[in-house]
Amino acid sequence: MADISFKEPIVFQASTGVTVNLSGTELFGKQARSVDISIGQAVAKTSDVVFNQLTTSPVIIDNGNLRLNSNTITGSFTQTGNLIVSSNFTNNGNLTVDGTLTAEKIESALTQSVTLFESGSTVFGDTLDDNHYITGSMLTTGSLTLNAYKITEISDDTTLADSSTTATVTENAIETYATLNTTTIQTYQRKSFAHTGSFVSVSTASFSALSASAPSGYTGTTVNDFMFFLNGAIMENDSLNIEQSGSTFLLKVNNSTLGYNLEVADEIVSFGKFNS
Repeated sequence: MADISFKEPIVFQASTGVTVNLSGTELFGKQARSVDISIGQAVAKTSDVVFNQLTTSPVIIDNGNLRLNSNTITGSFTQTGNLIVSSNFTNNGNLTVDGTLTAEKIESALTQSVTLFESGSTVFGDTLDDNHYITGSMLTTGSLTLNAYKITEISDDTTLADSSTTATVTENAIETYATLNTTTIQTYQRKSFAHTGSFVSVSTASFSALSASAPSGYTGTTVNDFMFFLNGAIMENDSLNIEQSGSTFLLKVNNSTLGYNLEVADEIVSFGKFNS
């Protein structure tokens, strides 16, 4: 073989990831020298290539005519940075995300139907025979719609005073309300007291008594809840009216329809729903 000589020496320089055993050495053709260039690991088709860190622009895996089996990654694949998929992504095995999974919509349609929307809304099931089981506590802020009927709260108001059409009540509220209301109603129904009145005028008599107050849901106490007797004879209620004036109970008489006037010597007795 003919000798080769160079007018100027050859110099090999090592760089990032590339090792040269004679880096920076001037090599002349007239002297035999061995230069080893290596990258630290095997890069054959059957080799396992390892990178400590890879910084690059977005990588697009596409041959311009993407088909089902035209681009396939087999074995393990670890993605440590951002992965942007501009089209559909199908994973036939398990998918594990160690960080946060952010998606505009997550939809599952296998043995169950679940859809999570970007707004935070969710859809569970798609037919009336779907069953949903929750084990543990469920915390709900907002309203609940059951068969198109809106429920905004579960109330423990034992008085049931606000007449809400969108609140359901607790067992305690119903039991307490029923007990108190039944007691109040029974007490009112049992009130039957007699009092003797005093002459005020030909059309008015007074009683030192208080009429009983009707419980909630009952018609207020009226003249029909009393019987009035004048000298032992019952007076017709159609000609009478009552009025509570402070601590004085007044009997008002319509003399023209009753047919007579009250007199000072008359004994007027009332029997009915006085408070005591």
